[in-house]
Amino acid sequence: MAMWIQAQQLQGDALHQMQALYGQHFPIEVRHYLAQWIESQLWDTVELGNPAEEAKAKRLLDNLVAELQRKAQLQGGEDGFLLKIKLGHYANQLKSTYDRCPLELVRCIKHILCSEQRLVQEASNANCVSGGQAIDSLSQRHQQINQAFEELRLATQETENELRKLQHSQEYFIIQYQENLRLQAQLSSLSSVPLAERTQRETTLQSKRATVEAWLAREASTLQKYRLDLSEQHQKTLTLLRKQQTLILDEELIQWKRRQQLAGNGGPHEGGLDILQSWCEKLADLIWTNRQQIRRCEHLTQQLPLPGPMEDLLNKLNADITDIISALVTSTFIIEKQPPQVLRTHTKFAATVRLLVGGKLNVHMNPPQVKAVIVSEQQAKALLKNESTHSESSGEILNNNCVMEYQQATGTLSAHFRNMSLKRIKRSDRRGAESVTEEKFTVLFESQFSIGGNELVFHVKTLSLPVVVIVHGSQDNNATATVLWDNAFAEPGRVPFIVPDKKAFTSTSNNPDEYRNMTISWAQFNRESLPGRNFTFWQWFDGVMELMKKHLKPHWNDGAILGFVNKQQAQDMLMSKPNGTFLLRFSDSEIGGITIAWVAENPNKAGERLVWNLLPYTSKDFSIRSLADRISDLNHLLFLYPDRSKDEVFAKYYTPPLSKAVDGYVKPQIKQVVPEFTTPNPEPSGTTPTFMDQTASPSVVNPNNTFAAYPSMGDAMLDAEGDFDLEDTMDVARHVEELLRRPMANQWSSQQS
Repeated sequence: MAMWIQAQQLQGDALHQMQALYGQHFPIEVRHYLAQWIESQLWDTVELGNPAEEAKAKRLLDNLVAELQRKAQLQGGEDGFLLKIKLGHYANQLKSTYDRCPLELVRCIKHILCSEQRLVQEASNANCVSGGQAIDSLSQRHQQINQAFEELRLATQETENELRKLQHSQEYFIIQYQENLRLQAQLSSLSSVPLAERTQRETTLQSKRATVEAWLAREASTLQKYRLDLSEQHQKTLTLLRKQQTLILDEELIQWKRRQQLAGNGGPHEGGLDILQSWCEKLADLIWTNRQQIRRCEHLTQQLPLPGPMEDLLNKLNADITDIISALVTSTFIIEKQPPQVLRTHTKFAATVRLLVGGKLNVHMNPPQVKAVIVSEQQAKALLKNESTHSESSGEILNNNCVMEYQQATGTLSAHFRNMSLKRIKRSDRRGAESVTEEKFTVLFESQFSIGGNELVFHVKTLSLPVVVIVHGSQDNNATATVLWDNAFAEPGRVPFIVPDKKAFTSTSNNPDEYRNMTISWAQFNRESLPGRNFTFWQWFDGVMELMKKHLKPHWNDGAILGFVNKQQAQDMLMSKPNGTFLLRFSDSEIGGITIAWVAENPNKAGERLVWNLLPYTSKDFSIRSLADRISDLNHLLFLYPDRSKDEVFAKYYTPPLSKAVDGYVKPQIKQVVPEFTTPNPEPSGTTPTFMDQTASPSVVNPNNTFAAYPSMGDAMLDAEGDFDLEDTMDVARHVEELLRRPMANQWSSQQS
């Protein structure tokens, strides 16, 4: 739908020209709601001047109407009611208008797309000429897949035509064969006929029989050639089917699963399954049609056996087509909604399993039941190696059986587990330093069903992403680390659940040479405490994100928090700026802490400028007074690095001034004070101002009434932090975020939703 997105950006006369393309003949609403579908169809393959192409155009019309009706059925709620009626009306209108002249629909849509392309090109001064160059790479890949489907459809139609010819030729052969038998019977009956008459009739019958037998011999050779040619055509079609299926299952579906896995780390959403399901359904339709054709060939061969290799060829074709459909069915039994990867016992959780070809293969006619069990890493390995014929479990899940439901409006066959709960878990013997939060399990979903009237029976299984089982909320942090590491570095087709113990940085920083030869290990990430600290790198990193999620997300999104900067970097950045310039950076001495660094004159030495650091704020501090209000309280903070006025950045988050006294009572105020930098505005009464200091927070009150600058490490109010190893903690933190592909904004939104 890339072209439609660009078309909507048109302005002025170009926009009016685009709007004029639509009307009752083709409503603009249809273009809008079916944009992706319309741009993925092969309109250019229809020859408008060829009446023989009318059938192809009719299929496009029927598919357009069906897609429009499906889109209408998906609309729900009050807002969708009118749209549902309108889209249904348009479906009927298009059907009525173009049912007798479907080529006109193709002509109309081709004109619209060509005109849109021209208008977009003119507006953007693009050099592209063909319409296909306007769509993005994703749409191009989809178009290639759709083109391959068209080739497969034509190949399948061709073998169908050849099969019918073979059937007609064989039927005529059998008739002639029966004629030959009749002539032979007549010759045998001549023994009772007088000699003179017998000789004459015998000569005539033998001549006819010789002619028929010669024809049968030639036709038998021709039939055998037809069969061999048809077998070769089927083999080519099966090769194309395998190639297309490999592209869809081993690339597109695997990429979707990978996106689903990275979404667990806060990456972009994996996207819908509608396109994948439509492709898989097309595959199923083509595979089943070819399978039926091969079965008909077998029947013809059995009906009229002829010497040659046909029996072996058909056996191979039958085995190949069965393998193809088996791979399709077993691979499209997928987990649409994963169970939580940090799974707490006695807590309700949900999951959804979907069979992408269930509707097309009519599996819903006898809805199968799906069972969920939790298995260990070793049990998962045995399952994938087919070493285990029955499903052993490592625990007990309540409400773990569900019948698949078919939604006719969407054509989906799914099992929705809504109220599962892990009652108990059986842990295995741990290896070395491995903790319970490093032990991985998986939820196994399995089902059994048949297709084609019990012609083929399938036992399907699929494993969830690895889960870590916890029994207490205190284990959540370390369990999340295990899951993040696995999601980030798991490779497709791995043995469950092997993941690299070390991973190299692929830095996009300004100094990539510093990280090109650097790796981070799992032990460094979340097993070994950082030097001089009692917590791991991940515990510190996760604490930062928890702080941001709860209190600082708007400021991060505004770009107000520099974050991953150490003290020396902060000093170097601030010393080149005017006094009063400040920045916000994460503390590397305290989990979930953020501090303010600013440049100012040294009150004890005239003419000397120093960089100062407040003791870190934590969630406890921000639950009492927000960051914006604290920055507002500190009058010596003037510019947010590099040169933005602090009010320009933070004023929209300031708490409005308190109202006047009510019933004789004046409400107290809580304000932050840094004694050596306090320059309060005069009170209206002219009296000495007073502040209600927050004694619970060491970042606000200094019992010694002194603050230390960055070079001095002896002052109590200074954030007395040391530097971590891992070369440089703050840079490492940035690169770990890149490595895990866990964009903070996405991670926050996913956790808050």
